[in-house]
Amino acid sequence: MISAGDFRNGVTLEIDGAVYQILEFQHVKPGKGAAFVRTKIKNVMTGAVTERTFRPTEKFPTARIDRIEMQYLYKDDDMYYFMNTETYDQVSLSKELVGETMKFVKENEMVKVVSYNGNIFSVEPPMFVDLEITATEPGIAGNTATNTLKPATVETGAEVRVPLFINIGDKIQIDTRTGEYLGRA
Repeated sequence: MISAGDFRNGVTLEIDGAVYQILEFQHVKPGKGAAFVRTKIKNVMTGAVTERTFRPTEKFPTARIDRIEMQYLYKDDDMYYFMNTETYDQVSLSKELVGETMKFVKENEMVKVVSYNGNIFSVEPPMFVDLEITATEPGIAGNTATNTLKPATVETGAEVRVPLFINIGDKIQIDTRTGEYLGRA
C-alpha cells in the first residue's frame, strides 16, 4: 500500500479497480483547510490522462507492472510479432495496442513488452536507435552553420527532421520518445 503523501513520478497503483501511473504530483498546503496532493495520472490500459486530487492519508495498493524483454520479429498486416528469447514463446499484438511506438524499431531488435496480471497493454522501444537514411534531399556543402532541418525517411519508413548536411546512406541516432535527431551514429 502506498499513501498519497508518498506519491512519486512513475509509481503505478490501483485506483477503483484500474491501474494508473503517476505522471506528475504536487503537495499543496493551502493557508486555510487541509493539505492535499494534486496529481496527473495516466490509465495504463487505455492511455487516458486525468487530473485528480487526494488527501495525503489516502492509501492505494501498488500495481505490479511486468516488463519482459522480447525480440521484435516482424510485422504482418496489422499484427506485430515478438519472441521471448529465454522461453521462445511468441506473442502477437495488434497495431491498435502497439500504436506509434514501433515506427523506429527494426526487425530483430529488443523491446520491452509491458503487462499487468498477464494482460499486455504496451510496448516500450529502446530509448535511442541508430537508423540509416533511405530518402532525403541531397546535402549541400557549407550548410552546417544554420539550424535548419529537412525531412528524411529512415529505413523503418518513419520520417524525421535532420540537419541539411545529412545525406542518403548516413546513419543517425534518434530518440524514440520524441522522434528527434540526436546526431550521427
